[in-house]
Amino acid sequence: MKNYVIIGNGVAAAGCIEGIRSVDKNSKITVVSAENYPVYCRPLISYYLEEKTTLKKMNYRPADFYDVNGCEVVYGKNAVSVNKDEKKVVLDDGNEIAYDALCVASGSSPFVPPFAGLDTVKNKFSFMTIDDTLALEKAINKDSKVLIVGAGLIGLKCAEGIVEKVSEITVCDLADRVLSSILDNECAEIMQKHLEKNGIKFMLSDSVEKFDGNRAEMKSGKIVDFDVLVLAVGVRANTSLVKDIGGDVNRGIIVDDKMQTTVCGIYAAGDCS
Repeated sequence: MKNYVIIGNGVAAAGCIEGIRSVDKNSKITVVSAENYPVYCRPLISYYLEEKTTLKKMNYRPADFYDVNGCEVVYGKNAVSVNKDEKKVVLDDGNEIAYDALCVASGSSPFVPPFAGLDTVKNKFSFMTIDDTLALEKAINKDSKVLIVGAGLIGLKCAEGIVEKVSEITVCDLADRVLSSILDNECAEIMQKHLEKNGIKFMLSDSVEKFDGNRAEMKSGKIVDFDVLVLAVGVRANTSLVKDIGGDVNRGIIVDDKMQTTVCGIYAAGDCS
């Protein structure tokens, strides 16, 4: 009998659970979940705001998934470090969980540039999780003017989700086109025109120089007044748990073709790897 521990509770974690159970039906599996929700389909959060889906329908697996697979889930806790010598995961409440094999599926976190005056903005949000979505939903109304920093997938999904619920959306990006990491100029132009027809404004090749409360001064010198700010510049892989114990990382945690990190007995999967 082994103690399997999985840090993270997203799609990669669900796959890891199913992978373990395909070869080991009886050993203990413990899942450490920073969020207070069962595994869900993260890209659907914009459809929740559009009222095209519900929180229940966003679940990635059936309600009995963890019970059927014999998992204990520790909700609302972050893993803050790994003791590779004693093979223990340390949680933010000081508790420790012993493991024989560990999978780090810690995902990624929003990248927030050090904008001058960002601390003066009261209503500012990320757009990656259910909690982000619920908080944003409470903050907006039909009169809200929303500024979204970032014209990538996250920023545009947010715009799609709230466009019918607010009065105005402005999306800015330093790139000269929307979805610049995915689309060429021709495709980006088609996408932008479609979004503009649906009431979304763009300020491309431009971004925020500094904030002063609900006012953004752009690098171009233009001023944008807003009620709600969404930061969707990008994400960074959560690599620190492995990096801090000497594991190799690059833009993500380095793994081999068996998803094992350079630290023996520790694996990684998903956005962090």
